[in-house]
Amino acid sequence: TLWFTGLSGSGKSTLAFTLEHLLIHKGYNSYVLDGDNIRHGLNSNLGFSDSDREENIRRVGEVSKLFADSGTIILSSFISPFSQDRQLVREIHEKNESPFIEIYLDTPLSTCEERDPKNLYAKARRGEIKNFTGIDSPYEVPTNPELIISPANSLEVSANTIFDYLVDQQILDLPE
Repeated sequence: TLWFTGLSGSGKSTLAFTLEHLLIHKGYNSYVLDGDNIRHGLNSNLGFSDSDREENIRRVGEVSKLFADSGTIILSSFISPFSQDRQLVREIHEKNESPFIEIYLDTPLSTCEERDPKNLYAKARRGEIKNFTGIDSPYEVPTNPELIISPANSLEVSANTIFDYLVDQQILDLPE
C-alpha cells in the first residue's frame, strides 16, 4: 500500500493516478483509492467531523489491506490529517505483513489554495465549509514518511522517484 497524504490540492490523487498508469504500463496490477471513489460509496455515511475522518481512514486502511492481500498495489490518496490515523493504517498493514509506504506531498498551503480545483479553500475561507483541513482543522505533517514529494518536481519525475524507491527497497521486482 502506497499511502499518499497531504493537504487538499497538494496533488495526491493526480500523482497516484500518474503512478498507477506507470505501474500498469510496466505490468503491475494497481488501483487508486481516493476520496472521490470512496466517499460516494463505502463511506457515503460519513461526514468530516474528527470521528468521521478517523473512521473513514480506518475503513480505507482495511480496504487497502484487502487489495494488498490480492496482490494489487494499492495507491490510497487521502488527506488523512491525523498522525494517529495514519499510524493505525500502518499497524493494520504490519499485522498483515504487508508493506506500507507513507508518501507525503509537501505542498505549501498557499500553493494548494492557488490550485483549489474544487473551490473548497475559497468556500472554507468564507465559512461555507466547516472543519476544512488547513483552514479551521489541523493537518499533522508526517514525522517520518518513507518519501517526501516536492511540488517542484514534475508528475513524471515524482512517479518515477516512487517507482525507483519501490524497486530499491525490493518491494517490486523489475519486470522482465
